Formats: sequence, C-alpha cells, structure tokens
Amino acid sequence: MGKGGSLSDGVIKKILLSYTYVAIWIFLSFTVIVYNKYILDKKMYNWPFPISLTMIHMSFCATLAFLLIKVFKVVEPVSMSRELYLSSVVPIGALYSLSLWLSNSAYIYLSVSFIQMLKALMPVAVYSIGVLFKKEGFKTDTMANMLSISLGVAIAAYGEAKFDTWGVMLQLGAVAFEATRLVMIQILLTSKGITLNPITSLYYVAPCCFVFLLVPWIFVELPVLKETSSFHFDFVIFGTNSLCAFALNLAVFLLVGKTSALTMNVAGVVKDWLLIAFSWSVIKDTVTPINLFGYGLAFLGVAYYNHSKLQALKAKEAQKKAAQADEEGGRLLEERESEATDKKSESQN
Repeated sequence: MGKGGSLSDGVIKKILLSYTYVAIWIFLSFTVIVYNKYILDKKMYNWPFPISLTMIHMSFCATLAFLLIKVFKVVEPVSMSRELYLSSVVPIGALYSLSLWLSNSAYIYLSVSFIQMLKALMPVAVYSIGVLFKKEGFKTDTMANMLSISLGVAIAAYGEAKFDTWGVMLQLGAVAFEATRLVMIQILLTSKGITLNPITSLYYVAPCCFVFLLVPWIFVELPVLKETSSFHFDFVIFGTNSLCAFALNLAVFLLVGKTSALTMNVAGVVKDWLLIAFSWSVIKDTVTPINLFGYGLAFLGVAYYNHSKLQALKAKEAQKKAAQADEEGGRLLEERESEATDKKSESQN
C-alpha cells in the first residue's frame, strides 16, 4: 500500500486503541461504582464511611505504585522539582480527593441511576471551567447548549422519586471538583511539559489524596469508627474493591492522557446509560418517566456538544495539515531558487 494506505492504517489503529481505552474505562468505572454503592449503602454492606473508603483506595494505589517503581522497577520515576510538584501535582491531588470524597458520600443518599443523571452536568462544568481558565473560548451557541443540558438534568431531578437535597449537593460538588481536575490534568500533561504514565501519576497523586483526606477523616469519621466495635475489616471485600479502584485510576489517566477529556465525557455518557439500566433492573431503583425524559434531553445536549467539539478538532487538524503543506511547498521553492542561483553563479565563473 502507498503513503495514503499507511496513513489510513495509522488512523484505524488509533481509533481501535481509543475504543479499547474507552471500553476498559467503562467496565472498571461501572464495577467500582456498583461496588462502592454496595459497601456504602446502609441497606447493603452497611459501611457508610466514604472518607475511610477513599483513603483505603488511595493508600492501596500509592503502595502498589511505589512497589512497581521503586522495588520491581517496572517504570522509571519522573524527575520533578519541589516547586513543580507543589504547583502541578498537589492541586490535582487536592481536587481528586474532594471529588472522590463527595461522590462516594452521595451513594449513601442517592440511587445509582439518579447520580448518573446528575453526572450529565459534567460537560457543563468542564466547559465553564475551561472558559474560566481560558482553555475554551466563550461561544453563545455552546452556552445555550449547556443551558439545555442543565434544563434536562433539572427535569430529571424534578421527577426523582427519592430526592435528597444533601445528596444532590454532594454530587454537584463532586462534579465541580472533578471537572476542574480534568482541566488541570490536561494543563499538567500539556502546558507544563511533564510526561507521566499511569503508574507514575498514581505514585505522585495518590499520597496527596491520602494526606488531604486525613484531616477531615480525623474529625468526621474516626470518632464514629472508634465507637463501632462490631466492625471487622474484610480483606476480601476491601482488597478487591481497592484493586478495582487502582485499575480504574490507571484507566482514567490512560484515557485522558492518550485521548482527551472530551473522549472521557463521551464514554461517560455510554457508561451512565448502562448504569441506569443496571440500577433499574438489578438494584431495583425507581426510575420514573420524568427521570428518563429529563435525562434524555440532557443526553441530546451532551451528544450535540461532543459532536461540535469533534467537528472543531477535525477543522483544526485540517488547518494544521494545510499549514504544514504550505510550509513544505515554500521550503521546496526556496531550495529550487537557491539551486538556480548557484548554477547561474557557476556559469558566470
């Protein structure tokens, strides 16, 4: 095959890899969400300590990442100055800890299906924060689309059979912190010029999360845990749950690092529909027609937003290729003019 065929093969390989990353992330995210709901829900495993659960996840991830880097030497550690660490990694760790804490807390008060409907606000939060950090340009039509997504989520919330104000506030806070984290990850991976693979990302970020969560844990959950004398740590439950969380963290960094935050949002929509169906059919959560109508409206808004972003990326790529072609053409013209000048000089001599 010629040059065009090779290019097509490269594009196909990239698409297949992207779909593989998406499928892995959807599966692991689905598993962790259902598993966390099982552990935290008072009607299931009945261990309503979201900070403790998140800290278990982070300590497991940090330990495993340390072993893979320092002991087994699977990957090389990244050289990072203290100033760069404090300005880049620590903020992401703080945002990640808050996002996980609040999102895990929401499972105590809300159904899995309703939480996924609220997560449809993620593109709204990502776009708004992107505009704030000047990573996105403000556009009236895009903002109108964001309002349509918000309207759909509001309708879904109106139709929720087991609406809990505190649970909704927790989930909305988690969405805000997660959206900020996604934007900051792209800034960390691109603008700062730092190359972090999934293992080194956890090596630096997970300890930050643990430290940030330690303070609220001491005041909020530790006193209650001291009074709970009947609890015995189940290594099978928390071990497998932590392993799934570790794998999900790898998948998250891999998906965002190898594709984009936009791809993660598209994958998130598919995962949310699957979780809503699972929540209704298996967990037996109540899903009303108003829920589905509102989420359907939000889904259309998210789909249109993702389509617009894809078209913009294609247009940007086309402009880049055209500029490269013009540059190459100009260079060839200069070379020919130089050769002609050299020949004329030789003939005169």
